[in-house]
Amino acid sequence: MEHLQPFDTIIIGGSYAGLSAAMALGRSLRRVLIIDSGLPCNRQTPHSHNFITHDGETPAAIAAKARQQVLAYDTITFTNGLAVAAVPQLAGFTVETAAGEQYTAKTLLFATGMTDIMPAIPGFAECWGISVLHCPYCHGYEVRGAVTGILSNGDIGFEFGRLIRQWTSRLTIFTNGPAIFSDTQVKELQQRNISIEEKEIAAVAHDQGQLNAIHFTDGSQAPLTALYARPVMQQHCPIPAALQCELTETGLIKVDMMQHSSIPGVYAAGDSTNPFRSLAMAVSTGTMAGAAINRDLILEGK
Repeated sequence: MEHLQPFDTIIIGGSYAGLSAAMALGRSLRRVLIIDSGLPCNRQTPHSHNFITHDGETPAAIAAKARQQVLAYDTITFTNGLAVAAVPQLAGFTVETAAGEQYTAKTLLFATGMTDIMPAIPGFAECWGISVLHCPYCHGYEVRGAVTGILSNGDIGFEFGRLIRQWTSRLTIFTNGPAIFSDTQVKELQQRNISIEEKEIAAVAHDQGQLNAIHFTDGSQAPLTALYARPVMQQHCPIPAALQCELTETGLIKVDMMQHSSIPGVYAAGDSTNPFRSLAMAVSTGTMAGAAINRDLILEGK
């Protein structure tokens, strides 16, 4: 079914960045459609932290309150669905959903986040966001002083180790195979009392997502309370690439300070554009995108 009356903006992704952009646009009297598939990347995370006024709340509760407040603006529409295509038109874009719905808009905003590609380690995915963590600023305080690991290697593992050492002195870097640190890096890690374990990992042992040990292929194990990791990520939504939006070397949508992508009329915000994956950053970039879209429409006489 095609909906002919165009929106000012279609926002693909209705989590923190998308909702923040929608609020800025709704308060600017813009007609906005939010299309959301209902699968946020933090859906396993029990509590959200380091987001002022909401510290310790569940991600779902924060998002639900945000939706309620955003939908109080009568020019904003929210629909559950999966956007599968966007086609440039003479005066904007047409977006199609998996259910066959079609909507048109003058501008598009992608707030679709990233998908984490979990390593093939049994138990890892079940612990992701609960006791296997990506960000010490979001979760480090809750596991401060605990027996902690880092699943990484090389330069990234070295820098990650120096960072996490701020939260705990009981720290081991698990390289899951031969370590590739330089002699200088090994010496500094030793000076910081950070251990290096090169054994291959067989599984992550846990109880309903709460990690308790790493099991190795040689039959040994290491007790553990928390594990930091940075899995490979890819864009959750393939549409920006299909529109030929420029991506960074790490696969993020390349945007300027006003959240413009490389394609005119297409904007992006949130985790899909920024490596610092936090609610506060998502909200910030979403608000910026909403203000930028409104300003650009004004300048274009729309």
